[in-house]
Amino acid sequence: MMSRSYTNLLDLEAGNFPAFAGGGLGTGKRLPRVMTVPGTLAELEEEERANSVTSEVPSSLAQDRIIIVANQLPLRAKRRPDGRGWSFSWDETSLLLQLKDGLPEDMDVIYVGSLRVEVEGHEQDEISQTLLERFKCVPAFLEPDLLDRFYHGFCKQQLWPLFHYMLPFSADHGGRFDRSLWEAYVLANRVFSQKVIEVINPEDDYVWIHDYHLMALPTFLRRRFNRLRMGFFLHSPFPSSEIYRTLPVREEILKALLNCDLVGFHTFDYARHFLSCCSRMLGIEYQSKRGYIGLEYFGRTVGIKIMPVGIHMGQLQSALALPDKDWRISQLQQQFAGKMVLLGVDDMDIFKGINLKLLAFEQMLKIHTKWQGNAVLVQIVNPARGRGRDLEEIQLEIQQSCRRINQQFGNADYKPIVFIDRPVSIEERIAYYTIADCVVVTAVRDGMNLTPYEYIVSRQGIASGSDSGSGSDGPKKSMLVVSEFIGCSPSLSGAIRINPWNTESTAEAMNEAISMNDVEKQVRHEKHYSYVSTHDAAYWSKSFMLDLERTCKDHFKKRCWGIGLGFGFRVVALDPNFRKLNIDGIVSAYQRSKSRAILLDYDGTVIPQAAINKTPSAEVISILNTLCGDKKNVVFIVSGRGKDSLGKWFSPCKNLGIAAEHGYYMRWSQDEEWETCGQSADFEWMQMAEPVMRLYTESTDGSSIEKKDSALVWHHQDADPDFGSAQAKELLDHLESVLTNEPVLVKSGQFIVEVKPQGVSKGIVVEKILSSMVGKHKQADFVLCIGDDRSDEDMFECISNSLSKDLVAPNTLVFACTVGQKPSKARYYLDDTVGVTNMLGALADATEPPPPSFDSKPESSSLPAEVKSAQSST
Repeated sequence: MMSRSYTNLLDLEAGNFPAFAGGGLGTGKRLPRVMTVPGTLAELEEEERANSVTSEVPSSLAQDRIIIVANQLPLRAKRRPDGRGWSFSWDETSLLLQLKDGLPEDMDVIYVGSLRVEVEGHEQDEISQTLLERFKCVPAFLEPDLLDRFYHGFCKQQLWPLFHYMLPFSADHGGRFDRSLWEAYVLANRVFSQKVIEVINPEDDYVWIHDYHLMALPTFLRRRFNRLRMGFFLHSPFPSSEIYRTLPVREEILKALLNCDLVGFHTFDYARHFLSCCSRMLGIEYQSKRGYIGLEYFGRTVGIKIMPVGIHMGQLQSALALPDKDWRISQLQQQFAGKMVLLGVDDMDIFKGINLKLLAFEQMLKIHTKWQGNAVLVQIVNPARGRGRDLEEIQLEIQQSCRRINQQFGNADYKPIVFIDRPVSIEERIAYYTIADCVVVTAVRDGMNLTPYEYIVSRQGIASGSDSGSGSDGPKKSMLVVSEFIGCSPSLSGAIRINPWNTESTAEAMNEAISMNDVEKQVRHEKHYSYVSTHDAAYWSKSFMLDLERTCKDHFKKRCWGIGLGFGFRVVALDPNFRKLNIDGIVSAYQRSKSRAILLDYDGTVIPQAAINKTPSAEVISILNTLCGDKKNVVFIVSGRGKDSLGKWFSPCKNLGIAAEHGYYMRWSQDEEWETCGQSADFEWMQMAEPVMRLYTESTDGSSIEKKDSALVWHHQDADPDFGSAQAKELLDHLESVLTNEPVLVKSGQFIVEVKPQGVSKGIVVEKILSSMVGKHKQADFVLCIGDDRSDEDMFECISNSLSKDLVAPNTLVFACTVGQKPSKARYYLDDTVGVTNMLGALADATEPPPPSFDSKPESSSLPAEVKSAQSST
C-alpha cells in the first residue's frame, strides 16, 4: 500500500492539489517563466512525467556555476514613493551573499528564492526579468494562502518547534500534525524546483540548498536530473532520533535529504542525530574513511559535512571603521559610566531563553549584592519572525520580569535591566558590543548563534579611551557566558558554558565572568579571536564547496537511473560494468556449456534474510534437484550455517554439495561423509572467546551467541542499533586482544562479530571445488556464483582470479552475481531472492532431463524424513 505522503507528491507532480482545491497553482494563473535552457517549461514537465531524466541536457557554459537556493533571496525590496514599481538592493547582512567570498572568483552565482514582500501578479514577469538581469536572482512567487500554510504553517508550527525539541503535546502548545500543511510544504518546494529548472545547466552547475524550509526540494531536482551535483546545509539544530521519530513524515524528509550529494551541519551532535535517524529508520549505516563521513545509499555516497558557519569579517571591520563609531561608543560609555555591562542580543523567540537570562541576572544581584547599582544587563531584542500563542506568552513573561527586577533593584539613577525592543542597526549593535564587559547567551536551543563571534571581533577593534576595554594598541579582552545548547558553543573553548535552565549556576557564571582578572580575559579573548578571524563565512563556504566537489567527482563515471515513487524516489548509481543479470543471456550460456559450477549462498540468496522460517521452500528443493540431476552440473550451497541444519533442510537433494560454516565442513553429495578443511583441529580458543562474548551478551539486551562446531558468532541484530554497533566494535577489539596468539580470525559483518579458524573462507571453498573439477577432467566452462554479503565477496574475488590460475577453461562464461544493487566485486546483480529463484528456475527449465529410471519406486534416501517415516509405517 502506498503511503499518503507518497500519493500527495504524485498528485503534485500531476498537477492535482487536494489541499488547495479552490486556487493556487492547480487552478490559478501560470507562474512567470524566465527560460535560459532550450525548450519550454511545458516540454520539460512533460518529460518529467514520462520518465526520469539522466542529465542529458547539453551544457551552454564552459565554466562551473552555482545555484544557491533558499527560502528568501539576499535582497531588500521597497515600493517606490510614487507607488509605481519597486526598488531593489543587496542585503549585505545575508549569509547567502557573504558566502560568495569563499567561492572561486570565476564561478558564476545565481540565487533562487522568494522576496520578503508581496508582489502583485501583473508585476511578477517584469520583476523576474529585472532581478535576473541586474542581480542574477530568480524569484519564486507563492500565492498568499500557500505562503502562509508553507512558512507560518508547516515550517514554523511543525518543523521549527520539533527541531528545537518542542513536542506537540497539546493542540494549544506546538500544534498537532496537519497533513494539509505538509501538502503545502511539498507544493511550495515544487515551486522552488521549477524556478531552479528554469535556469539550470545540469552538467555544469552545482546546486546548494539552504535550511529546513526546502528539505523536500532535493527529491524534485533529483527526479529531474540524476547526476546533478547538489548539496544541502541545515542552519537549525537536527534533533535526536527520539524527537525526530515523532514526525509523521520522518522517512520522507530523510529520503529527500539523501538525494543530495553532501548534507552539512553546524556541529557533530546535529550530524550524529541525523546519522542515528538514518540508521534506526532506514537501516543505513555510515562509514568514516580518511576523516570523511559518508552514507552508502544505493551505490551513491552521501557525504556528511560538519562545519560551523562564521561571520563576515569584512563587513564587521567596515562597520568598525565608520566615522560615527567613536561618537556612538562615547555616548554609551557616558550612559554606563562606572558600571559592568552584560549584553544580550537575541531574536524574540521562545527558544532564546531571554527570560532565563533575566532570572539569572536577578539571582546574581540577590546573592552578590556588590553588583546592585554597579552591574547592568542590556538586552537587545530583534523583532519576532514567527507568531503564535507561545510567543505572546513569553513576551508577556519577559516584560513582567523586567518590571519586577527594575522595581526591586533600581532607582531614579539606576536601571539594572535596559530592555531595547526595536530593530537595531549593525553600527549600533557594534557600539554595544564594544562597551560590553561580557556577552551572555542563554538560548535553550539554537542552530548556531553568531552573537559571540560578532562580540569578539568588535572587542578586538575597540577604540582607545574605553574604561571597559583597552586602548587600540593595548591587549584586548572579552568574556563570554554561553549556553551549551547552541551551535557555536563547541568552538568557544574559552567561554564559560552553562545550562540555561539552571538559573543559579548561570548567575554564578555571570559573576565569575565580570569578576575575572584582566590577564585571564586577555588570554581567552586571544584564543577566541584567533579562531573566529580565520573560520569566517568565506572559510565555511569554501570548505563546503571543496567537499561537494570531492563527493561529486565520480558522478559521470557511473551509470545512474531513478527508481521509486514519491519521496521513495532515489537514484541508483553503479559501475558501468555492473549490470542486472539477464535471464535469457545466462540461459543461452548455460545451454552452450559442457561443464558447469553453480555455487549458491543460502541466507539472503536462496531464502530472504528476514524470513523467520529458514527452511527452503518446495520450489527451491525441486529446482535444486533438477539442476543436480544433470551430470554436467556441480551444484553447491556455500553457507555460514552449521552442517546439521543444512544437512537436514537439504536432505531431499541427494546430489547437492554443501559447504557449511564458511567451508570448514564440506561434502560433495549426501552419500559422502563430511570432511573438514581447516588448518587446525585445535578449538581450545573457544574456551577463551566464549566467556568474552557471554560478557557482552549479558550487557547488551537483544544480543545472542551462536555456537558452531568451528566458530563462535555474536549477533546484535535485535539490539538497539547504536548500542549494538558500539558494543560490536568493543567486542571486536577485546577478542582480537585476547586471541592475538591463536590460529583464528576475528571478523565483523552485518550485525555480527565472528571468530573462526584461519584458512576457512568461502573463497577457499570455490578454489577447492574448481580444482577438483580440473582433477576429474571436467574443467568448468560455465561458473555461476550468487551471494549477498561480505563473506560472499571472497567467492567473487576467487572467481575473478580463477582464469589466471587455470582453474577454469580459457573461454569460461563467469557470472558472479550479488543480491541487491550495491557496490560489489561481482559484475552482475539480481534484485532479491525472488529474482534468484526465478533465474534458477529458468536454468532448471533449460536443463536436459536425466535418463529414465527403470526402478518401480523412488529411492527412499532422496525423500524427506517425514516421507520416509510414512513409508515405513505403511
